[in-house]
Amino acid sequence: MKIERIHHVAYRCKDAKETVEFYTKMLNMDFVLAIAEDQVPSTHEPDPYMHLFLDAGGGNILAFFELPTKPEMGRDENTPPWVQHIAFQVKDRDALLEYRDHLEANGIEVLGVTDHTIFHSIYFFDPNGHRVELAAPDPEQEKALERLDAVKWDMLEEWSKTKRAPKHADWLHAKEFDTAE
Repeated sequence: MKIERIHHVAYRCKDAKETVEFYTKMLNMDFVLAIAEDQVPSTHEPDPYMHLFLDAGGGNILAFFELPTKPEMGRDENTPPWVQHIAFQVKDRDALLEYRDHLEANGIEVLGVTDHTIFHSIYFFDPNGHRVELAAPDPEQEKALERLDAVKWDMLEEWSKTKRAPKHADWLHAKEFDTAE
């Protein structure tokens, strides 16, 4: 028994049309389909919703629900905004920089490029307040991933006992935050 892949990931949105326009214009995703009903199929709860599906590439689907009868969207106030996010991979660093420039030219505030050694990332928020990351693989990614793989279980065990950051991979973010692009 083994999971094959993620079928889709679903988030709530404030406005279905605005969300589709953002992801198609800012990230060049295709709008795949929409489903709207007055009753939730799984729970049979009478509640109208709009369910959107966007092609995030590689067979990955990003979905959203607009729920007009529910209280306004919120977020877990005990979880920092940087924790919950969705990350999409782009081809390379050039593509990452092109996206950054495109987003900023369209008034989107972008954080980064951040060098994670195994990949490089930019971060921004969609119109719903969801944090989005675009990540480009580092040319030396394979070597770094091998180093991380060799210590993952030791790190997990130490963290489990101490709840302090183990130093097995402190080399990963030893580089300075990259703003020189």
